[in-house]
Amino acid sequence: MSNGGVNDPDAEHVRRAGAGDAGAASALVRKHLPRMVALAHRMLNDAHEAEDVAQEVFLRVWRQAPRWRPGAAKFETWMHRVALNLCYDRLRRRRERPDPDAGLDLHDPSPAPPEELLARERAARVQAEIARLPERQRAAITLCCFQELTNIEAAAALEVSVDALESLLARARRALRAALEDERT
Repeated sequence: MSNGGVNDPDAEHVRRAGAGDAGAASALVRKHLPRMVALAHRMLNDAHEAEDVAQEVFLRVWRQAPRWRPGAAKFETWMHRVALNLCYDRLRRRRERPDPDAGLDLHDPSPAPPEELLARERAARVQAEIARLPERQRAAITLCCFQELTNIEAAAALEVSVDALESLLARARRALRAALEDERT
């Protein structure tokens, strides 16, 4: 189905969900929930908050579906934009009030094979460095590298030009490379 030049694979499900079809809404959730949770988790670095954000995204999907009009962007791109805005709100609230649990490091005390332990430590270090990036750089990296959106889709979700997205990606990659330099030695 082509809408305004954009082939949106979700258009029919959104139309049906807007008409009250719970099965269509359920199909949208099954298809997109893992990606919304993953996006929020990468942005917030908190599994519980990520689940809350994903639930809020789908509440908004359900409320907006009756008014959805296919246009220049895919429905999935709109969902990414909603998820990012919810994440930005939570990150702003975090800055406004300190987290009493910040810095607590809870880990599994059971022994792990050295390779697995090193891989987990490396992944945790990368995630920690991604979490330190400015919000928009973190969002650009998350959308392109982890959500696997094209640059055009990610730029639409961030409401920036493709050139601006590429600039965000370049700055984020430089910052990550510099922060993780000792990982390569």
